Amino acid sequence: MDSSTLPLRGRFRSLATRITVWYGVVIALTFGAFIIVATDGVERYAESVATKEMATNAATFDKILELQARQMRTSADVLAADFGFREAFALDDQPTITSALESLRVRAGAPLAIMIPLQGDFISTGAPMNATEQDALWEAVDSGIDRGVFQVGGRYHNAVAAPILIPDLAGWLVLARPLDAAAMRELARLAPAGMSARIRASGPLPGGIDLSQASGRAPVETRLDGERVLYWSKPLPALDTSLKPRVVLRYELSSALAEYNPIKYLLLALSAVGLTLSVLIGAFVSRGITRPIATLENAAREISRGSRDTVSITTDDEVGRLADSFNSMVESIKEREERITHIALHDELTGLPNRKLFAEQLEFALGRRASTHRIAIMYFDLDNFKAVNDTLGHPVGDELLRAVAERLRTSMPGALISRQGGDEFAILIDQIEPHAKIALLADRVSAVFHSAFQLSDHRLETSSSIGIAVAPTDGDCPDELIKNADLALYRAKKEGRNCSCFFEQAMDLEARKRHQMEIDMREAVREGQFLLNYQPLFSLEKNRVMGFEALVRWQHPLRGLVSPAEFIPLAEDTGMIVPISEWVLNEACQRAGQWPDDIRIAVNLSPVLFKNAGLPLLVMQALDKAGLKPNRLELEVTESLFIDNIERTTAMLNALRDCGVRIALDDFGTGYSSLNYLRSFPFDKIKIDKSFVDDLATDISSQAIIGAITALASALGMETIAEGVEDKDQLEALRAQGCSNIQGYLFSRPVGIELVDAMIADMRYTQAEPGEAAEHGRARRVA
Repeated sequence: MDSSTLPLRGRFRSLATRITVWYGVVIALTFGAFIIVATDGVERYAESVATKEMATNAATFDKILELQARQMRTSADVLAADFGFREAFALDDQPTITSALESLRVRAGAPLAIMIPLQGDFISTGAPMNATEQDALWEAVDSGIDRGVFQVGGRYHNAVAAPILIPDLAGWLVLARPLDAAAMRELARLAPAGMSARIRASGPLPGGIDLSQASGRAPVETRLDGERVLYWSKPLPALDTSLKPRVVLRYELSSALAEYNPIKYLLLALSAVGLTLSVLIGAFVSRGITRPIATLENAAREISRGSRDTVSITTDDEVGRLADSFNSMVESIKEREERITHIALHDELTGLPNRKLFAEQLEFALGRRASTHRIAIMYFDLDNFKAVNDTLGHPVGDELLRAVAERLRTSMPGALISRQGGDEFAILIDQIEPHAKIALLADRVSAVFHSAFQLSDHRLETSSSIGIAVAPTDGDCPDELIKNADLALYRAKKEGRNCSCFFEQAMDLEARKRHQMEIDMREAVREGQFLLNYQPLFSLEKNRVMGFEALVRWQHPLRGLVSPAEFIPLAEDTGMIVPISEWVLNEACQRAGQWPDDIRIAVNLSPVLFKNAGLPLLVMQALDKAGLKPNRLELEVTESLFIDNIERTTAMLNALRDCGVRIALDDFGTGYSSLNYLRSFPFDKIKIDKSFVDDLATDISSQAIIGAITALASALGMETIAEGVEDKDQLEALRAQGCSNIQGYLFSRPVGIELVDAMIADMRYTQAEPGEAAEHGRARRVA
């Protein structure tokens, strides 16, 4: 062996040298390959960008044409639905129609407006149309096509057609904008430089390209005068079935590629610089890495096993600094793990254990519970906490929650206190002796709220509702105990709040029953199990039926008829009241549409519906679908509607009043601040609650109250109607007090739709007293 080779071989025994050499070779090969493909890659990228830009702009053109069509369709729909226009159309008032078309054409910015009747001649403003074009347009709209491109005078137009319903189809309104060269140049302004667009239906493209060739999933390339050009076409909807219009895009690819030449040169220069820097850095890094590798490898292996020991630092060079960094990393991991563990198991706002930690500790407590000891779970929340957030803001609500948590820590030492979420807390107390009174523990929680909470800028008083479950009598697993405590909390809220309630087995049965009823109710909506009964509304002034109140009933397939008092509150809690009310409104309007014009229909509206801004639209759709005049619909609302937000409620009622419907205030006198509501909104009718009518004949105070209500309603220009009239003494007393309408069993119970028509025929023009009319109606039904 030649001795001159020994130093070289010795150098290659060094890991740092080998890493440097091999690193340099790999980087050199990588950059060499990169340099070779850079130019081709940039060019392919440019072509890809050009293709995507064409696709994007093709989609943009489609969207713009579609948007133009929507705008024109909206303008056409407004005119087609206008009562005056439909009247002029029905009377063949051509001057009015021509004026309306001209106004529509100007307002919509569409140079061409056409009216196409089912019978008669076209009426158009703008460009004239020949017979062939009229026939093509007629064939399109008659076949149901309502948007697309058609030709007038050899020019393409983007057009829409809107039906004219009086109430059946009587013709169409057509609006159109030209798609000439000027319009296409306007569209092309949104595209990159070098791209143009035009509308073609047939014929070859420049360069001998057939139109169908350019209609694929990618553009077609050709060369014109030595320049590369891309063509791409997309079909457009046609309002003329004989046309097959397409938008053709042209992109000057050579010009676009030329813009990328500086990038190619820059990539080549950067590749050369990068190769040099990579080799130098590789040499430096390899020497710094190889020495501490063994130490750090062992330490890393120990970390993966759970150890958090640090590495001993013996030098102040690179190895020492690397070891110091490693030790800092280990300390950071320890701190981060502790913080993550704390965050995962504690509430960020109050620092209390969260729901997860509470459940784990409860499971642990149940596992170690002695046979004679008990465990108490108390669930509670703050009464009316939402009002604090709504009126004072969430920062004040958060400060109140922190103050409550601090008092709980002080008042309940040794207990596990948890924030479950929102304003809901839970307390776990274990190792309770057999004879200890758990109710006293609940009293200690209630005592936390006996004094006001002094916050930064506010002094607040609040209370709590508490639900209690005790192991082992109320459950022996965490989920069951938590569920039962929550059920007890629900009962405490239901019983008036600011109280505590122990779990009882009946609560679980009630919750299961409520859940099953919710399932059944959803099925009832799908299966159409709801029906309407109608109770007559009798006018004392005219001595006849003036309307009916629609009352929803649920015909359960197994339970039979379910009382509204049972399912309506659940429907409001679960939101099912919305589809139920929508069905009631549509069904009642449909039925009333078949009655005489002087018979009204009254429908009760839940306060839940007033949270939906689309309620007026829902009402108008029901009226329009049924063909019912708005003043024949009477919507009944209760005073509770005004409690949450009187401004929003008043605005919604005004919107309904603007639709033309009547508004009645139901159960008047049973809520709060009734006079204030009458001042806030001018109701059409006030319904006097049955509780005032029951003792009317014998109770002087009831007579005085009803007299005051009728006098007030008369002064405000409102009607009155008394509910629950069951005998003639009540009737005479109401008549004497000036009440204008009644409803109740004296006249009729709520009846099915099959009896309503007969009742209208029997009593519509009768002048008999309500009691006599009722007897006559019953006799008729028996017969």
